[in-house]
Amino acid sequence: MNNWNIKIGTFALLFSLLIGGCKDLDEINENPNGVSPSNANVNMLMPTVLVGVGQNMVNLGYQDLAGVVQHTQKDGWNGGHNHYEWGLQDWSGWYGLLRTNQFMIQRADEVNSPFHKAVGLTMKSLIFGMITDLWGDAPYSKALQGDKSGREFQFPEYDNQEAIYRGIIDDLKAASAIFASANNSAVIAQYDVYFGGNVVRWHKFTNSLLLRYYMRISSKLPDVAKAGIEDVAKSGVLLTDAAEDVVMDYIGASAGDSWPTATSFDAGSNFRRLKPCNTLLDFMLENQDPRIKVWFREVHCQWVEDKTLATAVDPFIRRNGVLQQGVVSLTDEQYLTQIAAGNKFTRHYNPDLLGSKLDTRIYVGLPPGALAPSEHNRNPTPGQTLENQHASQLADVYRQTRHALLKARIISAAEVHFILAEAALKGYAVGNAETHYRNGVQSSLKTWGVTNSFDAYIKQPKVAFNGTVKQVIEQKWVASWTNAAEAWFDFRRTGFPELKPGPASPEPVVPVRFIYGGNEINFNNAEVEKAISRLELTPYERGRGANNQWSKTWIIQGTGKPW
Repeated sequence: MNNWNIKIGTFALLFSLLIGGCKDLDEINENPNGVSPSNANVNMLMPTVLVGVGQNMVNLGYQDLAGVVQHTQKDGWNGGHNHYEWGLQDWSGWYGLLRTNQFMIQRADEVNSPFHKAVGLTMKSLIFGMITDLWGDAPYSKALQGDKSGREFQFPEYDNQEAIYRGIIDDLKAASAIFASANNSAVIAQYDVYFGGNVVRWHKFTNSLLLRYYMRISSKLPDVAKAGIEDVAKSGVLLTDAAEDVVMDYIGASAGDSWPTATSFDAGSNFRRLKPCNTLLDFMLENQDPRIKVWFREVHCQWVEDKTLATAVDPFIRRNGVLQQGVVSLTDEQYLTQIAAGNKFTRHYNPDLLGSKLDTRIYVGLPPGALAPSEHNRNPTPGQTLENQHASQLADVYRQTRHALLKARIISAAEVHFILAEAALKGYAVGNAETHYRNGVQSSLKTWGVTNSFDAYIKQPKVAFNGTVKQVIEQKWVASWTNAAEAWFDFRRTGFPELKPGPASPEPVVPVRFIYGGNEINFNNAEVEKAISRLELTPYERGRGANNQWSKTWIIQGTGKPW
């Protein structure tokens, strides 16, 4: 709503109060079109929570956290993405979802719908899990009770991270027990945007989240993690196939319900700003990963080494080998049209005269943390133009508002198999590590429509199972494409993959947490300061204070990870 509409609405309200002064204020404030909380349909509360979580997770995992785990880099407006130049980050969006979710749990009890209560407990666990994973200690036991009197509810204390993880696990176990016996008689299927009211799929989702959080605490509470993972694995009620991935589709009708880089809504600038990072791309190319063609586009114009060239570089591009006089580069739209028509564009250079090497591959990424990423690979249009013809863009599917591949992926069968593979390597009684590893790889390939390439891919020297946690986590890192938050959390506890920041990073190590936001610092300062005091300072504090992105939270304190 713009300011004029706000002002008009305010004037209208004042006018109605003046001319209707004899009316009771309670009567004036009643909304004849509103729904009383006591009559709210519990089904209608689900979409707000489920969609909000899906959107938040994609926005995290497809944007700046994808830069942290070096899935992508940006060649414009890149400070937060490439260099971790983060400021205060508020969590109000997550707690807003928690408030709606808490109301759903309350209404589920009031209308006697165990199914909806279990959904609420599962989503509560997932949301609180994201909050503590991202920031550390947070309001938990006294949170979401602002309607109660008492300072402890208005300014809730920060529970320590261990207590939050234990609470998450307890709630997931409670939800799992409910799903084991609940029916879906109270469910209106279209409001369950994940599973359409399928109780079995919710049960598998809940148990799979239990595996995620048990593994999260495995370095700090190994006995709890081992027993918990073994129990879930023994139950057999968990995600096993890519068809069971917990996902949210995009409608594609507007910017708010479309894939976040759809070019029809942002004129292409945000889409073209994202490029594959060489850390990921080089790993995939070395192993002939079939997902490359699904995720990335070949360069518009390929560099060709030519030692017969009289100058260091061709000033102009070549189309099908013919020099295009006066044409340094085409626009993105022109390249797309002409390449689709079968044309191939190249540009020649003489390495003897240039004195440096250019990337001549058909897939080219950006190095992590580059000082001038828009200039990479001798881009003739540097700066915010964002049309580097010599670097790969994301695949064309990511230009669209919706597509069968464009989903918010909450948790996948691939992740579950990789968790079990790691657990087996730790000595847990969960089955064979190699079998789980192969199933994890195969599930990810199936998710991206390249299952037929599994036999060839799994035989690659660095992909064939070698019995190391490092290999399991590296494949899990690749499979977490568009869900980079989970890759970040794995990196923090294992140190894999071995990510190194680039030269533009302010510190020589990757960050490990978000910074507590301004709302908390301003309005709940005493409690946030207690939480900050429990952070572990590292050599990378450098005068920033403890509330910085390189301070360690409980989950990695004393582990020596990731650095």
